[in-house]
Amino acid sequence: MHMRHPEGEKRPVSRPYALPSFTSLSCFEAAARNNSFKAAAAELNVTPAAVSHQIKALEAEMAQPLFRRQHRGVELTEAGAFLFVAVQRGFEGISGAVREIRGRPEGEDVIIHATTAVSAFWLTPQISHFWSHHPETVVSQVVSDVEPMEDRVDLSIRYGPIPDDDGTYVTLFTDNIVAVGSKEFARRYAVASVADLAAAPLVHVTTRRVEWTGWKDWLGAFGVEAQTGKRTTVNNFMIALQLAQDGVGAVLGWERLIGTLLEQEALVPLVPDHLVSPHPFYLQIHPRASAEARFVAEWIARQAG
Repeated sequence: MHMRHPEGEKRPVSRPYALPSFTSLSCFEAAARNNSFKAAAAELNVTPAAVSHQIKALEAEMAQPLFRRQHRGVELTEAGAFLFVAVQRGFEGISGAVREIRGRPEGEDVIIHATTAVSAFWLTPQISHFWSHHPETVVSQVVSDVEPMEDRVDLSIRYGPIPDDDGTYVTLFTDNIVAVGSKEFARRYAVASVADLAAAPLVHVTTRRVEWTGWKDWLGAFGVEAQTGKRTTVNNFMIALQLAQDGVGAVLGWERLIGTLLEQEALVPLVPDHLVSPHPFYLQIHPRASAEARFVAEWIARQAG
């Protein structure tokens, strides 16, 4: 039966995606990436008040805070960290599609893929340093914990065994894996030994990459067979680090990778024991890499050495 609507009555329009406005998401992504509303505003060429307004509107729609406002900037809440990963993945997918449609023009940016944690804690500072010496070279990042198609990037930074094939790989560094948590967490659970850790809440990171070192391997290296405390599992390292900062549990961290958090004492080593990582962080140079991309790769390798 065909239903007729009265004159002037609007039909309800259903939205195919449960999304806030892209303006608020863009402001949120920039603020989360920069840990600052002011820096996000400068990047987006708007006022800090405009960014704050968009974030407040987004938080109202989410019905919970996404940032903790602090004197020297902002930091993500657990919900904010979860949304940040999803938004970056979405933007990266859109960017990849646009790039593919446009094609790769001559002189395009050097494009580096890295995971969220590697980008935030290690690669981005390296690129900033690179630009201070080579401002004429444009370096872009594909920040994603999901592997992009190889023909979309020039370089990739990975952790794991270096493949035994005809590819081009450069070892960057091998790190120490340490158990870290907040100061308050260490006091609350009186952590003084690996055995104490096994009885305390631990944050586990699940990944499709089988080479990722987890709590079972780390505890086993010190003769502790199994965890007996509470277990929290997430599928993203950045969220795991945020949970640890919030005091939810201890997490395993690569000492050089999370050096900034250790320097700021946002996280502290819980025991003196550490495990030398069984695999290095390494750089893969993809076949499509230009001479300029290979120059960037050599520079990054020198800084890591």
